[in-house]
Amino acid sequence: MKRNKIEIDDFSIEVFKILNKDWMLLNGGDFHRNVFNPMTISWGMMGTMWFKPVVMVGVRPQRHTLKLLEKYDTFTLNALNEDQKDVLSFCGAHSGSEIDKVAECGLTPVKSEVVDCAGFDEAELIIECRKLYYDQLKGKNFIDKGIMPKCYPNRDFHILFVAEVLNISGVERYM
Repeated sequence: MKRNKIEIDDFSIEVFKILNKDWMLLNGGDFHRNVFNPMTISWGMMGTMWFKPVVMVGVRPQRHTLKLLEKYDTFTLNALNEDQKDVLSFCGAHSGSEIDKVAECGLTPVKSEVVDCAGFDEAELIIECRKLYYDQLKGKNFIDKGIMPKCYPNRDFHILFVAEVLNISGVERYM
């Protein structure tokens, strides 16, 4: 798909819509080593931290993508068009430790402009990120005690990754 570079100041996105409703593929790994695995995310944040444009994504401990995020310094966020919701559903329901989700979904890995992790040619938007910080949520720190039984009945708290946005490319609607 034809995407153009988008400067941070020109980037326009409905962050709640793209995460909550549309979902994104978080891809961890290394393009040059042909090691990567996408997982679907619907929770996260975008903004500014430490004077840098950042994203924050959460990954549960049992997810195969976590190993790749811990091993490699970069990852990509990929927004697919609404006709590809089946790909997002599949990547959210299956583990990359058991199957090759990229092959199963017919995704085409592409070299990113800046980072070592692959994006996907089918994506309308690719956000290239470099990890800055990570930590696991802790049950004792939840002020709203209703979150734990609803979101973490098994206490499998997300590991949160804060990453600097190094490059954005997308179709016109994101400019």
